[in-house]
Amino acid sequence: MALKNLLALVVLLALVGVSIAKPYGNPLGNPRVKGNLDLDYYRFKCPQVEFIVRRVTFQYVSRRPTLAAALLRMHFHDCFVRGCDGSVLLKSPNNDAERDAPPNLTLKGFEVVDAVKSVLERKCPGVVSCADVIALVARDAVSVRTMVACSIGRRDGRVSRLSEANLPSPFADIKTLKNNFRVKGLNSKDLVVLSGAHTIGVSSCGLISSRIHNFTGKGDFDPAMNPSYVRTLKKRCKPTDVRTPVDMDPGSARRFDSHYFNIVAQKKGLFISDSALLNDFDTNLYVQSQVLTRGASFNKDFSDSMVKLGFIQILTGRKGEIRRRCAFVN
Repeated sequence: MALKNLLALVVLLALVGVSIAKPYGNPLGNPRVKGNLDLDYYRFKCPQVEFIVRRVTFQYVSRRPTLAAALLRMHFHDCFVRGCDGSVLLKSPNNDAERDAPPNLTLKGFEVVDAVKSVLERKCPGVVSCADVIALVARDAVSVRTMVACSIGRRDGRVSRLSEANLPSPFADIKTLKNNFRVKGLNSKDLVVLSGAHTIGVSSCGLISSRIHNFTGKGDFDPAMNPSYVRTLKKRCKPTDVRTPVDMDPGSARRFDSHYFNIVAQKKGLFISDSALLNDFDTNLYVQSQVLTRGASFNKDFSDSMVKLGFIQILTGRKGEIRRRCAFVN
């Protein structure tokens, strides 16, 4: 019976398909998205760029392991608003830039990007974009556990607006999430694979309080959650607590692995958006496949989807600029 079920799953996975990342050329398959990147873009202009980024990133993440998840999140937030152009880094005297939007107020790791950029400006002034720094830092933050290909050659945007920071919400249902990703050229597989980034890092009680204490206004909890998990969360998060940290992947919050999908399958996804992955055929199938195969394809799938993410609305050629300081346009 086990063999029969596994064979059936293999057939279903063939129907879902596998996204193959292209190290050169835009992999999104969207004719409206122009521009190519290159794995060796700085080979002659700044040959030490990869070494510098890896060294500085490791210095920070080794001291504060939670920065790995934070830096991945920053890259995601950057790419989903105006594309991967470093606009999330820009500061505004009027507090109306992307980083001032509510979803970005909890972003962490700006100091890592600034430190990397500072070293690069001393070694190769005016060469490496802040957009590439974010992508490389995000990659290197988890590269100890999974190797993520990172094409480079982006240029920095000059515009950053709070009003445009409409990011996928942790409270969103599966239909909304799929649409959020579709308009960026990403598919259902990318959605579920990139959700796997929740395997590392923490959130806070404030983001789940209503889900576990008062889901419909009647003092109840979300029925999509495992009741025993809800009881555990209630012990940690009192109704008025908004600050206490909560692991997004209990039992594996510091390891980049496929354990997140086990948690989701057990109905222990921390956010509504995590639980929503079980409400769609394709995303649910991927979750179950990772549980059954113990994450056999997750590292490669994550690398492929990260490459696709990194190509969203990129600026290349003469577009944009290379910022000297990541928080300010030149």
